[in-house]
Amino acid sequence: MGDLSGNYEIRRFPAVSKGKDGYAEAETWGRAVGFGFHDSTRTPEHVARSMATYEADGRIFTGAYQTGTPAQHSLPAEVPVATFGTLRKTLNIGFGRMLEAQMVTAVTVRTSHRRRGLLRRMMTADLQAAKDDGVAVAALTASEGSIYGRFGYGVASLERTIKVDTTARFNLRHQATGTVEVADPKVLLDVAPKVFDRVHRNTPGSLGRQEWYWLLASGSMGRDGKEDPAIKAALHYGPDGGVDGYVSYKFAGWDTTPATVEVVDLVAATEHAYLELWQYLAAIDLVERVSWNEAPVDDPLAWALADPRCIDASDSRDMLWLRILDVPRALAARHYPADGRLVLEVTDPLGLTAGTFILEVKGGQAAVERVPAGDPEDLVLDVSALSSIYLGGISPVTLKAAGAVSEATPGAAFKAQQMFSVERPTHCLTHF
Repeated sequence: MGDLSGNYEIRRFPAVSKGKDGYAEAETWGRAVGFGFHDSTRTPEHVARSMATYEADGRIFTGAYQTGTPAQHSLPAEVPVATFGTLRKTLNIGFGRMLEAQMVTAVTVRTSHRRRGLLRRMMTADLQAAKDDGVAVAALTASEGSIYGRFGYGVASLERTIKVDTTARFNLRHQATGTVEVADPKVLLDVAPKVFDRVHRNTPGSLGRQEWYWLLASGSMGRDGKEDPAIKAALHYGPDGGVDGYVSYKFAGWDTTPATVEVVDLVAATEHAYLELWQYLAAIDLVERVSWNEAPVDDPLAWALADPRCIDASDSRDMLWLRILDVPRALAARHYPADGRLVLEVTDPLGLTAGTFILEVKGGQAAVERVPAGDPEDLVLDVSALSSIYLGGISPVTLKAAGAVSEATPGAAFKAQQMFSVERPTHCLTHF
C-alpha cells in the first residue's frame, strides 16, 4: 500500500482525571483502547477511575487520527484509529541497580486501518524521543508474540501459571521463622507499595508498578472497574514483627472442581516470607488447589516441597520484552559479575543504536566504546538479542544455538553468559 501518512495526524497528550481540561479527549482515547482489546465492560465510572490511576502514573497517550472525513456511519474523526501509551518506571537491571525505562502499553490499530505504517510511525517517534530524553531502555508486555521483534524488542523474562495441589500431598520442608495473619484487604493500599519496593530492589527484571496494582490487590477496583468484595488478604510478619510479604486472593466458587483459591497478587520480600505465605495458602479450609498466573519459572516452591509434583505448571511464556535504545548507556549502567572484554556488532531495525561496541569490564564496572565498523567482532547480534540477554534472563548460548547470535570468536557466547549473569533469577511481577 502506498504512503498514506498524510491521511493521519499523530497527537500526544497526558492522561487527566475527570473534571480536568482534556478529559474528553483522554476518555475517547481510552475507549478506543478498550475496543482494540475487546473490552465491553468499561462503564463511564470505570473509565473515570482508570483515568485517575493513569494520571497518577504520569501516562502519555498517543493517537493516530484521520485528517479527512471518515466514511459515512463509521466512527467519528475524534476516535483514534490507533493508540499507543507510555509511562516511566524504574527497571532493576541486576545487583540492585535501577535504570529508568520507557514502558509501552495500550498498543492498538483498528482493523480497517492496518498495514499503513501507523504503529511504526508511533513506535519510532516515541522511542527516538525517549532516547533523546536520556532513557536507555524501553519495555512492554505483548499480547501477541510476533509483533515487536521487528521493532528491536527481545524477550527478557519468562513466567508460568501454576496449579498447586494443597491436599494432604502438600508437605513443605520449611520451618517457619515468622507468622501469617489475615488482614482487611484495604490495608494493602498502604502496605503493598512498601513491600513491593523491597522486592523490586532485590529482583533483576522487576519493573516499578502502576497505581492500578494497589487497587486490584486490595479489592478496591477489580478488572471490571468495581470493588471486589471477594478479595481476601494475608500478611507475613518477619521475626522482627515487620510486614515483609502479602498475598491477595479469592475463592473461585463452589462450582469449581477441585475447590480452588486464585492468587491475585503474591509479593514476598524474603525467602521465608514466600514459603510461609504458601504454607498459609495450603492450609485454607475447604480448598484443594491454589492457582497463580504470575509464578516464576525458577520457583523455590518446587524445591521446598517433599513432592514437587504437587505443582501442575504450564509451559513458560514470555513476560517482559525489553528494547535497548542506547547501547553504550545501557551497558555502562550494569554491574557485571565476571570481568572480560567483548566486541559486539549490533544491528538495529530502527537505526536507533546500531554500531560496533567494545564492552570492557574490570572489577564489575564497564567501559563502553564505539569503534569503527570493520573492527574484528566477537559477537554479531540484533538489538533484540542484546536486549534479551541484558537482564541475564536469557542465555546468549541458547540464542547462538537458535541462530539469533553469531559467534565470530569461539566461546564468546559463553563468555557473554558469564558476564551478563545476575544474582537471582530474573522475574517481573508487573504487567502493563
